[in-house]
Amino acid sequence: MRTPLSPDHPLQQDYEVRFDWAREGLRSIAPGAGVIVVIDAISFTTTVERAVSEGLEVQPFPGLRAEAEHIAAAGGFGDARLAGPRGGTGVTLSPSSLTAENVAAFGTRRAVVASFNGSRLAADAVAFAVPVLAASLRNRTAVARWILDHQQALGHRVRVAVVAGGEVRDDETVRFSVEDLLTAGAVIDALGALGIDACSPEAAAACAAYTGLARATRHLFTAAVSGVELREDGQGADVDLAAQVDVSETVPVLLDGAFQRADPAAVISLG
Repeated sequence: MRTPLSPDHPLQQDYEVRFDWAREGLRSIAPGAGVIVVIDAISFTTTVERAVSEGLEVQPFPGLRAEAEHIAAAGGFGDARLAGPRGGTGVTLSPSSLTAENVAAFGTRRAVVASFNGSRLAADAVAFAVPVLAASLRNRTAVARWILDHQQALGHRVRVAVVAGGEVRDDETVRFSVEDLLTAGAVIDALGALGIDACSPEAAAACAAYTGLARATRHLFTAAVSGVELREDGQGADVDLAAQVDVSETVPVLLDGAFQRADPAAVISLG
């Protein structure tokens, strides 16, 4: 009888492009990777892309929103400011809130963003001391190009860990999310178009899901559980933004505790 692998055992280690789900999946495929791509399409990583595009830095909060609010009330974020909850006013977790007007009124260039899955996943990824990128459908090709440029600057190929957040339930179990699967597949497809294509079976399957359903992506985003929930709450604009493909050149990279726009050609070493 085989002994079960520990959560820290590097799975899919023979492949250049790996894919797994949530924080447990991060621990499985990140060891040995040279770049981690975090995906929480509706809404965290789409919000990050929009925020960075508008000149904000985004500090992912590693815990739950109630804890972040307590820290903010005590002034514990320093010059940073906690973004509001979805549906609030001003800069919030909602990607549609990241307008030039709201950003200008925010009062600081660093926003602390707390989400139940994406921000915690991104904060966990910091421990692996490699570049962490926030990807969405909006910037999937720009993310792939950044990784290729990074490899060329380093002078060698690096393994890429693509981690989809999924939807985390209140009991911390992970629910499959169509939007994160398709977005992960879209990133993997863009990597393959640039020759970064030695995919694990898991990554290849995610890629095939996207390429097979690409023409239906917008419908699937709106009809999936997450999309329906948001539209019923009057947040359909967030779903529409998240379903847009290749409309952004912004690649948010997690540096000095916050996602920010980095020079695509820079060699980033966090070790």
